[in-house]
Amino acid sequence: QVQLVESGGGLVQAGGSLRLSCAASGTIFKINAMGWYRQAPGKQRELVATITSDGSTNYADSVKGRFTISRDNAKNTVYLQMNSLKPEDTAVYYCNAARQVGFVINNYWGQGTQVTVSS
Repeated sequence: QVQLVESGGGLVQAGGSLRLSCAASGTIFKINAMGWYRQAPGKQRELVATITSDGSTNYADSVKGRFTISRDNAKNTVYLQMNSLKPEDTAVYYCNAARQVGFVINNYWGQGTQVTVSS
């Protein structure tokens, strides 16, 4: 099992910045990728950004150039630096870890952290 604990959400004005953190613990060996997803009220959960174990990153088009995902392998922590925030970034942000065991990929989720951007 993998446990994920997020922190860093909050209320910020449009144009501001926030940094989310997600600390992983438990059976973290063979975590292939970690990432951030978000879910706004009445909408489906969507990918924000992912980072693989070798550092390759992927971003949703809506956040490219504004958000940066990074990871500190020594601390088993992944970060999401969010700049130039917009009201449409308001959502609950969830940390995700994908761990491969054989041919099976197990997904683990954090409890979520609220990000609210006021206009």
